Amino acid sequence: MAGKFELWVDKGGDWRFNLKASNGQVIATSQGYNAKASALNGIESVRNNAPDAEIVEIEK
Repeated sequence: MAGKFELWVDKGGDWRFNLKASNGQVIATSQGYNAKASALNGIESVRNNAPDAEIVEIEK
């Protein structure tokens, strides 16, 4: 089974999504969006842009 995006409206009325791995673990959570269409655009952005994302180690 592949991962999935879950889309919902939070208590404040904003649209949000989680990206879940195939084991059900949340691996990404979105910001809040005013409109469903904006949240769907956020999902498409993750789908299109993340595969080539650079990995950067940050020292704290």
